[in-house]
Amino acid sequence: MFATLIDKLCIKHTPELIQNLILRIENNQSKERMSRLLLPFADQQVEISSLSAGNIALTVGLKQTATGDTIVSSKSAAAAASRRAIRAEEKKEKKSEEDLVLAGVEIPEPVFFCTIEPPSVAKQTDLENALKCLQLEDPSLKVRIDPDSGQMILCGMGELHIEIIHDRIRREYGLETYLGPLQIAYRETILSASQASETLDRTINDNRHQVTAEVEVTPLTDGGLVIKYADSLRQSLLNDYKEAIANGIHSAYLTGPLLGSPLLDVGVTVHSINILAGTSATMVSACVSRCIQKALKKADKQILEPLMRVEITMGEEYLGSVLGDLAKRRGNVQEIQSRFDNKVILAFVPLAELMGYSTDLRTLTSGSATFTLELANYEGMDPQDQNTLLKKKGLL
Repeated sequence: MFATLIDKLCIKHTPELIQNLILRIENNQSKERMSRLLLPFADQQVEISSLSAGNIALTVGLKQTATGDTIVSSKSAAAAASRRAIRAEEKKEKKSEEDLVLAGVEIPEPVFFCTIEPPSVAKQTDLENALKCLQLEDPSLKVRIDPDSGQMILCGMGELHIEIIHDRIRREYGLETYLGPLQIAYRETILSASQASETLDRTINDNRHQVTAEVEVTPLTDGGLVIKYADSLRQSLLNDYKEAIANGIHSAYLTGPLLGSPLLDVGVTVHSINILAGTSATMVSACVSRCIQKALKKADKQILEPLMRVEITMGEEYLGSVLGDLAKRRGNVQEIQSRFDNKVILAFVPLAELMGYSTDLRTLTSGSATFTLELANYEGMDPQDQNTLLKKKGLL
């Protein structure tokens, strides 16, 4: 776990337990008790009485601190730092050294996911607690529940990342968990606009719930997900049901029409919506979500695959072999650099082509090459590759 100490004065350890504030990324302030400060030397720790800003140490007793949090030594220091950060943001001015409030660790979206199950139903709570603790240490680890199957989904940055988490759960928490097949976190988008209408009419406990909605979905070029409402919609209706409508839209965004992956670069315009008096908000959300799904199926659709920025370092004698392998993986080489006696390849490669790449690279270079990768962006798949993927998953 990595947190940051920031204050003009050092944090001092006294015989009494000192109280420190955690200035969390969400600007929520919470108190912690720090019982000991330790300076690490290999596998040994030496207890120290104080720690100045910028140094690295271990502490014992923190319960709510997560990786990336900023720690200050007093409530007044936390309030002052927060005010300075807000002022600097409002004025769009460059922060001075005295105004510095660290923003935490920038964590990219996970690109791999798989299901994870406890050895028995009785161990479900233990697994949830273990994953909660691991997420405090590792913000790149995400856990969600599949809305259809109810299964727990483990999302991580790579094959090795998922394997390490699995091993830690076994070693540190004594749980023998079961992992499903590793899958790539694709996204979906549309290439053309489409419009649809939907009516939902249900009678529940002698109460009639009726909603009729008409929506339009459009492709976006500037990224993100945008919600618009037609000017003709009654403001009073929006005031009462705007949250329910938005919930339905966000629910539809989670499941695309091709793979069931989340949507990206899609805008939604609600043209009309008629709601019978007494209709529940849940029914409104369900109708809007179904209407959007119907519109998405009519549009031209495309799968977006994660494109990774790859840096490979190897001896010059292996350059040809590695370049040839990248070409087979649909890699786009950007640059080849010289670094001391080595060659460094900078390339963009689809994540789907990098499954098991560490083993293949070691084989090509007799174990001498190293590589790093990070998510660059999501890119539309070639129609032929998209059809191949859909056939592989039995969806075409």
